[in-house]
Amino acid sequence: MSQDIAAYTAPFAEVAHQRTVFPEGLALDCGATVAPLAVAWRAYGTLNAARSNAILVCHALTGDQYVAETHPLTGKPGWWGNVVGPGLPIDTERYFVVCSNVLGGCMGTTGPREPRAEGEEPWGTDFPQVTIRDMVRAQHRLMEHLGIGRWLAVVGGSMGGMQVLEWAATYPEAVGAAAPIATAVHHSAQNIAFDEVGRAAIHNDPDWRGGRYWEDGSLPARGLSVARMVAHITYLSEQALTRKFGRRLRGASALTFLEDVFEVESYLRHQGSTFVRRFDANAYLTITRAMDFFDLAAEHGGELAAAFRGASAAGTRFCVVSFSSDWLFPTEESRTLVRALNAAAANVSFVEIRSDKGHDAFLLDEPDFHRTLGGFLAGCAERLGV
Repeated sequence: MSQDIAAYTAPFAEVAHQRTVFPEGLALDCGATVAPLAVAWRAYGTLNAARSNAILVCHALTGDQYVAETHPLTGKPGWWGNVVGPGLPIDTERYFVVCSNVLGGCMGTTGPREPRAEGEEPWGTDFPQVTIRDMVRAQHRLMEHLGIGRWLAVVGGSMGGMQVLEWAATYPEAVGAAAPIATAVHHSAQNIAFDEVGRAAIHNDPDWRGGRYWEDGSLPARGLSVARMVAHITYLSEQALTRKFGRRLRGASALTFLEDVFEVESYLRHQGSTFVRRFDANAYLTITRAMDFFDLAAEHGGELAAAFRGASAAGTRFCVVSFSSDWLFPTEESRTLVRALNAAAANVSFVEIRSDKGHDAFLLDEPDFHRTLGGFLAGCAERLGV
């Protein structure tokens, strides 16, 4: 693994992201204030005259605002290019689609690698702990800046789904429809455990340097790479790993016990080595903690249904989607959510998509999922005359 990441021991390239700066900053749940607040974002499609066709897409842990275009660092297509675009489920010929990099991220929105102020050093480990609700508050600032009073829909998978739920709970009047995908109302103990393994790998990297790795132009690439490898395993199902790799060797027909590498090992090493070129270690620590802290019921006196009473009163429509082979956010977690929505008398539909692709299925080619999401959004738009 050391050879795979040896070339990536310097900070990744700087990119001039499109972003909006709010000088007054943002007060956080932890009691700190981040000022100024910068929100990096991208938009696709055209906002109609009534400003009624806007959809917010919320990204997952390692995603960013580059949903449907070539990524400026990796040169790869957008992470949801099979869902967002002309004629696709989130149709940019019909909708105005917005996605922002989350608070605490590393692609232009204020986070640990951003300077505290112009000309100052990065926040680093001094960056305050943020919550999913803080991320949503930052997105709400952007919404106001864009002059959008109500999203036609808020859509997202995994951590993006957590943001969708927080939007419905915190700003119910601003959410016409909500599509939380492959997500849950809180992280399980197992999910927190996997996150902690990743954080420990970063902390134990010799180049971690107490989180001030930028001072000598290095980064904890080995630890961050291991964190990515561990997390990526949770995104796939056993069936998907077996189908893609089995026990096949890379470049050999039989074991010689010398330099033989299983294809699955090579794949994970590649995932780790490419990740360190586009993601900041301190941002990874900040965002995984935000996911671990998320607990929607706890935010509402321990009663999950209470989180959705405002959305029910506002007429928000929900479409909850899970995937049968997702063991990171299993279907039972979605059923818990649906029961709470029913208890709050919310308008909710629920579907479990049969798939052997694991948690990452929402990012892949899943026609049933695409039809479900596209149909839900089109129905919501038609009811509003969009």
